[in-house]
Amino acid sequence: MTVDEVMAIASSALFLVIKVASPVLLVSLVVGLIISIFQTVTSIQEQTLTFVPKVISIFLALILLGNWMLTELSGFMVELWSDFSRYVR
Repeated sequence: MTVDEVMAIASSALFLVIKVASPVLLVSLVVGLIISIFQTVTSIQEQTLTFVPKVISIFLALILLGNWMLTELSGFMVELWSDFSRYVR
């Protein structure tokens, strides 16, 4: 196994992590921004106000996108394990 192959695997793994994590992080960002605007408009400065909506939105995003996330991750692992004999030579 050459250095180029290791770098290709690491690069595709990092890209997959970014691709799988970004929808949930974007949902959290959008909900946090909306709650922050609401707090600014109403002058409510409660720190715990953002926690519950963020947790609920992340939970819903994981329910909706969990199947896609698991499919992407398992497809990557199947691809790695199918080429395992090439890596150990």
